[in-house]
Amino acid sequence: MARVNTRLAVVNGRLVTPSGVRPGVVLVADGRIAAVVDSVPEHVPVLDAAGRYVLPGLIDSHVHFRTPGLEHKEDWEHGSRAAVAGGVTTVLDMPNTVPPTLHPDAVVAKARRIAGRSLVDYAFHIGADPLHPEVLVDLDPAVARSAKVFMAGHHTAPTVVDDPEVLDKVFAAAAVSGVRLVLHAEDQRLHDLLDAWRGGPPDAYRDYERWRPRSSPISAVVRVLELVRRHGTAAHILHLSSAEEADLVAAAAAEGLPVTFELTAHHLSFTDADTARGGARTRLAPAIRGPRDQDRLWAALRAGEVATLGSDHAPHTAAEKERPVADAPPGLPGVQELATAVWTGMRRRWPEEDPDTAVRRLVRHLAERPAELFGLAGKGRLVAGADADLVVFDPDHRWMLSASDVEAKCGWSAYEGWTFTGRVQLTVKSGRIAYDRERGTFGDPVGRWLSPLAEEPVEELTEESTTESPTEREGTGNG
Repeated sequence: MARVNTRLAVVNGRLVTPSGVRPGVVLVADGRIAAVVDSVPEHVPVLDAAGRYVLPGLIDSHVHFRTPGLEHKEDWEHGSRAAVAGGVTTVLDMPNTVPPTLHPDAVVAKARRIAGRSLVDYAFHIGADPLHPEVLVDLDPAVARSAKVFMAGHHTAPTVVDDPEVLDKVFAAAAVSGVRLVLHAEDQRLHDLLDAWRGGPPDAYRDYERWRPRSSPISAVVRVLELVRRHGTAAHILHLSSAEEADLVAAAAAEGLPVTFELTAHHLSFTDADTARGGARTRLAPAIRGPRDQDRLWAALRAGEVATLGSDHAPHTAAEKERPVADAPPGLPGVQELATAVWTGMRRRWPEEDPDTAVRRLVRHLAERPAELFGLAGKGRLVAGADADLVVFDPDHRWMLSASDVEAKCGWSAYEGWTFTGRVQLTVKSGRIAYDRERGTFGDPVGRWLSPLAEEPVEELTEESTTESPTEREGTGNG
């Protein structure tokens, strides 16, 4: 082997690589993986994984870190601490902020505002603006490679694309530039129809799932598939909630359409009975559904039909969640709990499965596939030349989550009182320790915007360039 200027060696780990799980040593130099070898060279500082799994840094492609404008709910200091505590080293942030990021200049301004505050690397989904769908035609991939479409409204959705003609224009524009659409697929017109007939929201959470029924996302997914077929647009449907949605998207993908989907830990972990019992802490949009749907979503994970696992980390304050049913916003924190919650579910549902097979599945959908879908070069794989983002994960550690464990700014978790299996022990970002559970310490905010524009000087942006949206208030979508 050629001599490598190595600054760190991660030893005694079970390395989760693209070709399988193997013993070995990860050599790190200058923020990258220099080599994956069988033994450690002499005179190299070591980090002992103590027989645990060593994963590539995880990627959460669906977070709301609330900057700018909603930082009373979450901010990048707290959000990125929660991320590294959960083994996540790269996030893709959503556009529903105040002002929303609907224009490339607003994305650049947001990135500049975050610089120096984040423990994790980051990229952005730009928002699809129904007033200006043409923005997507010439979108610079250095700004964003994907665009978020809210097909239905809720408390923080800045814009809703529910007009069929406008939605068609968004899909057509994205197809021209190769932008991947990520979609909150619910049918706002169906919501409006049912609300006019029934007279508005329920008084209690036992009726919440029926108030926002499965027919809404099913209808929206059918519309998305029609538009994908018409335009050839790459589409990634977020937070699937029902068995029918999973069947539809899996069938379309098998036919060759460029459509993929995400599952959240929330929809895998909870059922509508939890929402009826616990109220707003598991209020989501789309709603959490019944055991049959949950079983189908788990089957999609085991079969590899799902592309990505995402947290939809969308914190609100405890006071906001305690509002009456009509006013309590959907969404909950989850970036810290994501990997552990999914791992716990896999081990409980499939106890006979070889742990090496299970951990490869986790890495596939929480690292490799997000990197592939969103063009994150150097991310998601434990190979020479990749960024030295690593996670030491103890697959057998049993522990109960309490509010004192929560790093999100909101200070609460829907998983409080849960006994988890598996825990992140150490997170390494760019070859430096970002989180050490044993010591209870965090590293420096060395996270960077994953764009060549991050290295370029830009002129001071005007106020107008950051306020392209027709609204600067909390809107009406999870998030």
